[in-house]
Amino acid sequence: MNQRQHKKLSRRLFVAILSGDTATVKAVLRAGIAADQPDGDGTTPLYLASVNGEADIVRLLLKAGACPDTESGGGPGAEGTALCAAACWGHTETVRELLAYGADPNRREDHGTGRSPLDWANAGPHPETAGLLTAAGATVGGRTI
Repeated sequence: MNQRQHKKLSRRLFVAILSGDTATVKAVLRAGIAADQPDGDGTTPLYLASVNGEADIVRLLLKAGACPDTESGGGPGAEGTALCAAACWGHTETVRELLAYGADPNRREDHGTGRSPLDWANAGPHPETAGLLTAAGATVGGRTI
């Protein structure tokens, strides 16, 4: 795949994620775009799908090889882990998918110095999401709650 075609398909992937277009996401992944390839700003597809609560698209990206714990390096509002993004907005089904694919419920953003998924869920407040994270082993202050 040449660079122009790659850029065009990558753009289609991000537009499809934003619009919740599962069929286009499948097609673009089948065409050879890597599931974890960030856009020009450094935002990962998994982060974008997670922050928007697109659980079906999150599942597709994870099945296609996206790492659940990769930290997105996009601009303000598009940086952090997919699990933190989903927990922040109370997207419980998305959190469930990420955990099923091995996302670490205790992984803090900002390369380990920021908030955890449970911190975000509690700040929401999103008690259902916090409960799911706790059941998966999330801790506060180094202790299980």
